[in-house]
Amino acid sequence: MILSKINNIKISGVSVALPTTQIESQSFYNQFGKDNVDKFIEMTGVKSVCRSVPEQTASDLGYLSAKQLINERTIDVSEIGLLIFVSQKPDYRTPASSYIIHERLGLSENCMCLDINLACSGFLFGLQTAMSLLNSSNAKKALLITADTSVKTISEHDRTMIMLFGDSGSTLLLEKTDENIQTSFAVRSDGSRFKSIITPAGAYRNLNAPVDSVSWSDGIIRSDYNTHMKGMEVFGFSISDVPNLIADFLQERNKTPENYDHFILHQANLYILKQLSRKNKIPMSKIPISLDRYGNNSSNSIPLVLADHFSDTEDLTMNLFFSGFGAGLSWACADVEINTNAILPVLFTDEYDLRFN
Repeated sequence: MILSKINNIKISGVSVALPTTQIESQSFYNQFGKDNVDKFIEMTGVKSVCRSVPEQTASDLGYLSAKQLINERTIDVSEIGLLIFVSQKPDYRTPASSYIIHERLGLSENCMCLDINLACSGFLFGLQTAMSLLNSSNAKKALLITADTSVKTISEHDRTMIMLFGDSGSTLLLEKTDENIQTSFAVRSDGSRFKSIITPAGAYRNLNAPVDSVSWSDGIIRSDYNTHMKGMEVFGFSISDVPNLIADFLQERNKTPENYDHFILHQANLYILKQLSRKNKIPMSKIPISLDRYGNNSSNSIPLVLADHFSDTEDLTMNLFFSGFGAGLSWACADVEINTNAILPVLFTDEYDLRFN
């Protein structure tokens, strides 16, 4: 594993934006059958997800979460020297969507913009990157924005995904501090399993892929422009590679689950969270859950849990363990200190900006 430790940078703001439309899993009874849907709910724990309107993009949700944070915390945007946007649903093939958000927020030209193409592990890869760049530059503050509108590449016939994934955006404000704060990270990657979660067409490898949807070998109707997840491969990865990294990191840090107030884990599904709890001896009482109402929110799972569970908690400094894992394949974990005063309540909005169409 790749290890890193970063000192004197704190998370001083957390904001999350969700679409207002909530889709109940039970609304798919007619499409997939009551027994199949009920089994899905029992296994995954997902009872509903939030869906963006067709015009709303990932960058819209990311921008709206950033705008809320800037307004609520009266942030001087001239001090923001770094903007990182993590998403697998960019506005365009080029330019990077971070530049669109940069323009909308009115940030200074003395600001580095960067996109990272990752999904469920993206928050932690982005956090490590943002802290590292902030630490090695003269920038005072950074925005880490994560957002995905997963529904835009999921086949409506794909019962394994359409009920599971929700849409959302989040923003973290990072800033240098004299406080004695250390954040530690561990990451692993395995490109040999890149096909485990893939959207085959839409970029430049398969330029002439047919747009028609057909029945695939798993019996699900989709096209190459839809995201495909090899469920058993991803499941095996989630209950073997991920708990191994968690165990290795805890050993490296000379810590146990007792040293942390909460484990904020990627909300893949309830069964996987229970397996991580069992294998790493983490009490389920220390694993907050948001997936029951919002589903799997890709790179936004961790900030969404923070906003969902701790935005109403005043002035409490928490020692947290983060873990995210997904496409790539990629997986990461971190131990983080954060004060609940930094966390804003969830913003529900369907706003979008057609100027960029």
